[in-house]
Amino acid sequence: METNRAIGRTTTPPKLPVIQEKQPCDFNGYDADMLMKQTARLRKLITKRGTLEILIPLCCTTNPVRYIKFRNTLKGFSSKTLAARLKELEVSGILDRKSYNEIPPRVEYNLTVKGQELVESVIDLLQWMRRWSSKSNM
Repeated sequence: METNRAIGRTTTPPKLPVIQEKQPCDFNGYDADMLMKQTARLRKLITKRGTLEILIPLCCTTNPVRYIKFRNTLKGFSSKTLAARLKELEVSGILDRKSYNEIPPRVEYNLTVKGQELVESVIDLLQWMRRWSSKSNM
């Protein structure tokens, strides 16, 4: 308890607000070890250089995006890095790759349903960050 010197009486510090008094916040039913492993896999995938730079433009269109468009848009990426990242996203089931037997070669990419859900989640996280980063330091 604190004493307010100006008034000369004792005050009680304010209580922190409780989010949900009736329902405790817990993770009953979840395996914490499994969640941590899945979190690590997700973090490893989306934090690799170029992953978000590839995914975000794909969410803004329903049209396929050609490899050459990625090459022209993503400055500072080597062809090797870009090709590796696209391959990882394809193997993970996030991108769908279609190649045409033409000269010059044409390769196009679309988000899969899994990829669309991932991008929507990332956008939600970005909106959360924008909302709260202006109100306090993160």
